[in-house]
Amino acid sequence: MVHVRRRLTANFTILSNRLAQRPGSAVTVGVGAYLLSVPDGVPVSIDALRAHFTESRERLARALNELEAEGFLERVVVREENGRIRTRTYVHDVPRADTPPAPDGPAPAPGPAPAEACEEAPDAASGAAHEAVPDAAPGAHAPGEEALGEEAVGKAAEAVLAPLRVRDPRLLLSRRDIARLSPGVAAWLRLGAEPRRIAEALAADLPSALTHRPAGLLAYRLRAWDPPAAAPPPRAAVPWQACDSCERPFRGHAPATCRECLAEAA
Repeated sequence: MVHVRRRLTANFTILSNRLAQRPGSAVTVGVGAYLLSVPDGVPVSIDALRAHFTESRERLARALNELEAEGFLERVVVREENGRIRTRTYVHDVPRADTPPAPDGPAPAPGPAPAEACEEAPDAASGAAHEAVPDAAPGAHAPGEEALGEEAVGKAAEAVLAPLRVRDPRLLLSRRDIARLSPGVAAWLRLGAEPRRIAEALAADLPSALTHRPAGLLAYRLRAWDPPAAAPPPRAAVPWQACDSCERPFRGHAPATCRECLAEAA
């Protein structure tokens, strides 16, 4: 391949190689490039993207979730002065995790705001309503509980949430969502719930219309549902015994005579 380049002075977009050369879905790269190229205020709802792209709602929703999980996209729920709830979308040309912290000293002059667009929050029937998540795990720490134990519980909670997308691709959570949902999962773990059964409960009976922001639905389940009960221990198998009379095998807790021999003797 040979590049034929010309200097562009208008109608161009600066794109980082992190996004342009991103492995995986080409739809995700295309949606990310499109969001960086449009001006501020352009709606970026699924319906608005479908008016531009030919892909299905599911593929576009998955692309937005992947961009959010990697830090290129940030969606924040805000309440306006009239009480209306909207989702404000911030598009980053560099993933947020790669942005260096601000240096010490006086704050620099404010630069241009990041590309953002507002879209209406989905209705409750979509199954993806944004639910408030408690900032701290419910319940107080036990006296003398070590910090190492808390860190282990937090990592176990993250290990429950991150693989949920394997059970259902719509449960793709961003790092921010996992950080906000981890305290609720950690509370269930402290109550004795098994990680496997927590994942099964969170991913069970999902609404068919869940195509946007599943973190709200998971937050509601963690807050309103009871932790799943621990699975009963498997019942020990009764061992095999040899009949004292005919030596035929039968199950029993101690050597004895089988039913057939007892019936014949009777």
